[in-house]
Amino acid sequence: MSAGTQDEPSAPAAPRAASRTEQRNPRTADIDIVPTEEVLRLLNAEDATVAGEVARALPVLAQVVDKVVDCVRTGGQVHYFGAGTSGRMAVLDAAEVVPTFGLDHGVFIAHHAGGDRALGTAVEDAEDDTALGAHDAASVSAADIAVGITASGRTPYVAGALTTARLAGAVTVLVSSNPNAPLAGLADYVVVADTGPEAIAGSTRLKAATAQKLLLNALSTAAMVRLGRTFSNLMVSLSGTNAKLRGRQLTILMEATDEDESTCRAQLTRCGGDLRLALLCLLSGLEPEAAAKALANADGSIRGALAGAAPERT
Repeated sequence: MSAGTQDEPSAPAAPRAASRTEQRNPRTADIDIVPTEEVLRLLNAEDATVAGEVARALPVLAQVVDKVVDCVRTGGQVHYFGAGTSGRMAVLDAAEVVPTFGLDHGVFIAHHAGGDRALGTAVEDAEDDTALGAHDAASVSAADIAVGITASGRTPYVAGALTTARLAGAVTVLVSSNPNAPLAGLADYVVVADTGPEAIAGSTRLKAATAQKLLLNALSTAAMVRLGRTFSNLMVSLSGTNAKLRGRQLTILMEATDEDESTCRAQLTRCGGDLRLALLCLLSGLEPEAAAKALANADGSIRGALAGAAPERT
């Protein structure tokens, strides 16, 4: 559902009763006295419930994706804000969008409470710092989107970030596992995957974090698909920054064109390792210079370039 207005937000409400993510799970009450395989089965059974809850959030997530597409197309940035595990999920997604889809650095930006030090070492008090969240969101503008990620839906760091982003005129999003998230009023879009009590009470690095991973992966991937950074289901925008990825580029080019390895390798070389450019050349018959212009006119979409381009005649 969509939630919130663009009026100046009031301060977040005082903490309420424990959210479902912090309640005790009766299904795993004996987890400490059963055999190891049963421990794993109990954990796996809880994990199996996550995908269904994520599916229920997809209608709202689709609206967020469309906003992200518009934002990126007009030169805006997508800012993630989270603390602890939520922040780490954000950092992971923002980092992986760059090599996977050839996106420029600085389009998806992850702000993790406590900074880089908190990635490998828990900095637990940072999540309680509303002012830190506000500080980290100071660069957010009206052209941007701010996504707050918090399992409980009440993390003060995220509250500070969303409040500041909203005052700047940015679109605000809350990703949570709490259907009664206290911070919902700060968000234009509330994306909830109600994963319920964890196998280990309150350990939201389990189901809630898995839901966050799925939601953020889906958000960024769907946005990149809508932006034309795939061709069919192929990663045609990936950067060939190491031997493995250069080999993957070659495989993708062969798969998409049905050309042999030597032809594809030669075309990649002609196009300076630019997979999208090489693919358009092979599919359209265009020379690299003309193909580059066609891609630029189609905002980088190969399908769009193919629809608007014709092979050069000699």
